[in-house]
Amino acid sequence: MILAIDVGNTNIVIGCYRGDEISRVFRISTDTTKTADEYAAEINAILTFHGIDCAKITGSVMSSVVPPLTGTLKNAIRQFAGVDDVIVVGAGVKTGLNILTDDPAQLGGDMAATAVGALALYKPPLIVVDLGTATKMYVLNRSGAFIGGAIMPGLALSMNALSSGTSQLPHVPLEAPQKCISANTIDCMKSGAVFGAASMIDGMANRFEDQLGELARIIVTGGLADVVYPHCTREMTHDPLLILHGLKIIFDKNKGRR
Repeated sequence: MILAIDVGNTNIVIGCYRGDEISRVFRISTDTTKTADEYAAEINAILTFHGIDCAKITGSVMSSVVPPLTGTLKNAIRQFAGVDDVIVVGAGVKTGLNILTDDPAQLGGDMAATAVGALALYKPPLIVVDLGTATKMYVLNRSGAFIGGAIMPGLALSMNALSSGTSQLPHVPLEAPQKCISANTIDCMKSGAVFGAASMIDGMANRFEDQLGELARIIVTGGLADVVYPHCTREMTHDPLLILHGLKIIFDKNKGRR
């Protein structure tokens, strides 16, 4: 069994692979104050609760946008699974991705893994939309090369900034109101957040295609995708496991299995 782990700013997502099939997916909160012992105990308890034998874990691969936790989680995996070689996507790790940006070394491991997963499952050109703590949109051209994109504040981050930075606007749940033109403060905030994010994705996709010179398939993923993408006017495919699939492919490439 292989563990594919995506360490995000808000959540840590763990996928359990038996062969090429994902059998379980777990999500725990990201907490930079936890020690390796605490993460080892927490993940071990979750896996055991779901009937997964940690002794059968033979390898692990990780992408992380939280550098302080990368080493902590590597140590945690060693403790509960006895796996010494944890692949962390970054410099020196084979991805098979052709990166045509100004500085390929700047590309985050999470974006690389998501792009690898997208190319394995869908025919380019592709626009990938990752709705997490940050909203990331990027383009894989007709030949499958990563050519760049855009990064925006995520939905929750924007709403928290709006509430904390104003005196009279409350914290509201991230959900769409019944009407775009809303008639009370809370629904107005929901409308601006959800419909505004959906409109931004639609508009940015149009701009990407104008620059690309052709239409592209849009793939949406990330923890907040369910909140936003149903309200987009552009047709798109929702794939919540994209990064985990990409991580598994990268693991196989670096172990000589592909």
